[in-house]
Amino acid sequence: MNTLIANPKAQYLLGAGLDVLHFESREWLDTLDFYTDEVRFFENLLNKKEASKNNNPEYEKMLKDLDKIHKDLFDDLKESIIKHEQLLSRIELAEKGLSDNDYREKHQHIYNKMNTFSNDFKTFKKIVFDYSKRLKL
Repeated sequence: MNTLIANPKAQYLLGAGLDVLHFESREWLDTLDFYTDEVRFFENLLNKKEASKNNNPEYEKMLKDLDKIHKDLFDDLKESIIKHEQLLSRIELAEKGLSDNDYREKHQHIYNKMNTFSNDFKTFKKIVFDYSKRLKL
């Protein structure tokens, strides 16, 4: 019986060398920096389109969601990746009690969080764009 791997890329990468996983971690940090710029763009876009004093619940929810994205996810995810990279450094220094398996397990966890976040962020962007299109300049 053949079983499908949910994400073949993730399985492949987890078997790759630590340098490849390190590179992917650096890509995640770059992606988060890009998303941070996008959030600033959305905030500016929404602030230009409509002032919050209009008491529009949909608008207010989007601003709260932007704030939540920024605080909860960016900060938490970025901190997790930085700690992950520090773990790699400790492994490379051959610190006792650590193995590359620890790093690989954590990498898989962060990989899943990044994928979930990226998908949620894409959905959020669609909502913001749709909302922005309906507003008058």
